[in-house]
Amino acid sequence: GCNPFVSARGDTGRVNTIGDIPAHPFFVHFIVVLAPLTAILLVLCAVWPAARERLVWLVLALSVVVTVLTPLATEAGEWLEHQEKQKGAISPILHQHTEAGDTMIYGAVGLLVVSLAVVALHLRGERLAARRKVVTIVVAVLAVVIGVSTIVQVVRIGDTGAHAVWGGGS
Repeated sequence: GCNPFVSARGDTGRVNTIGDIPAHPFFVHFIVVLAPLTAILLVLCAVWPAARERLVWLVLALSVVVTVLTPLATEAGEWLEHQEKQKGAISPILHQHTEAGDTMIYGAVGLLVVSLAVVALHLRGERLAARRKVVTIVVAVLAVVIGVSTIVQVVRIGDTGAHAVWGGGS
């Protein structure tokens, strides 16, 4: 039988299945929850010092997890798309979903970079003296822009994925 704890790998050595189930849905569901959560917490940490004090390390850890899981999800999704192509079952919406999924890495890396900026602000904020307010505003604006754009992208990617799996789009 199949050991569910040993991942099947394609020719590229990437994780494509977990047991006999495609890995893509597993990775995607983590990202669908963790990326928006990370974005919201990142904005809170950037604009609210009390939140930064308590949550900065959690936000950094979550942003690392999202950055690691994103390529795993996209690679497993591309493998799954290839499987569908071999069956002749590829649709334009599935291709659109795959292409949109490839852009998620930018949001993930953006979350990580801004999380590192928030950590730097947390650790070195007192040393910035007069520049602290300007740096805090810049970091907060970056957090809002990256956070909102990441959430929007997760929704867009998820919407095309849902249409590809459940129908309602072409």
